Amino acid sequence: MNAMQRVQIQGDGVELAAYCWGNAEGPPLLLVHGYPDNHSVWLPLIRALQGSYRIIAYDVRGFGASARPHTRRGYHLEKLANDLEAVINATSPDQPVHLIAHDWGSIQAWEAVTEPRIQPLLASYTSISGPCLDHVGHWMRERFRQKRPGALLELTGQLLSSWYIALFHLPWLPELTWRLGLDKAWPRLLHRLEGIRHAAPNPSQRADGMHGVQLYRANFIRSLLRPRLRHTRVPVQLIVPTRDRFVRPQLFDQLERWAPDLRRREVKAGHWQLLAEPGQLAEWLRAFIAEVDAVQAQAPRRRTGS
Repeated sequence: MNAMQRVQIQGDGVELAAYCWGNAEGPPLLLVHGYPDNHSVWLPLIRALQGSYRIIAYDVRGFGASARPHTRRGYHLEKLANDLEAVINATSPDQPVHLIAHDWGSIQAWEAVTEPRIQPLLASYTSISGPCLDHVGHWMRERFRQKRPGALLELTGQLLSSWYIALFHLPWLPELTWRLGLDKAWPRLLHRLEGIRHAAPNPSQRADGMHGVQLYRANFIRSLLRPRLRHTRVPVQLIVPTRDRFVRPQLFDQLERWAPDLRRREVKAGHWQLLAEPGQLAEWLRAFIAEVDAVQAQAPRRRTGS
């Protein structure tokens, strides 16, 4: 693997640890991890792509080597999107990036992708196992209004799959499970749930798990109860693992309403499998990025303005 360069970036009130690899002349890719991970979860994909692309990843606030906010408000989606914008401006000031995000990284990336101010900084967006919370709020409301057995069954199924979100809103208990050894058991749990045999050890796993629950507490209830209208003109590649135990495929139905330039790909994989075994993901990224770059070469977009 090529040498990694680490840089410190000032985000929205916190300092972020960012990392760069790969071909300095290649198209820039920005990778955003989810919970309870940090940037290292992307290393298998980085190995597969670094020969062709300039790759940037960073530890989201509260994770890895990035600073932790002192209040729950510091984990609001708006601040996370501002962090993402700061990373782009610091690492790719002259060229829009191809954004790739997983799980909570994808949730916060949707906040940036649907923000008119940030959209010109993005060449494309690939979302894996993470919806826009505002889109989910509208999806849930529509299922309630329809009152069809099928719609209510979809809603009930997703609520059951999201049991852990209710757990994360309890005081102290989620943090206690990490303190009691969930960090040491995490690789074995990934093997049992996902079939991942060689999960890389994460030295900050306990801290990542403990502090990262604030993402759920700071955003879920307020986003789902008062969903906003969030559209984007950025080209989107939606990758849907059909064996995901936490995010069901139907949660992304009718996403074209919000992201009209959309390609949807389904794959028989679990929540983390594409990151640990990235062959298929790397192939789809190469094809999507080449397609987007070819279109944008004919009609280049400005990085400023809306």
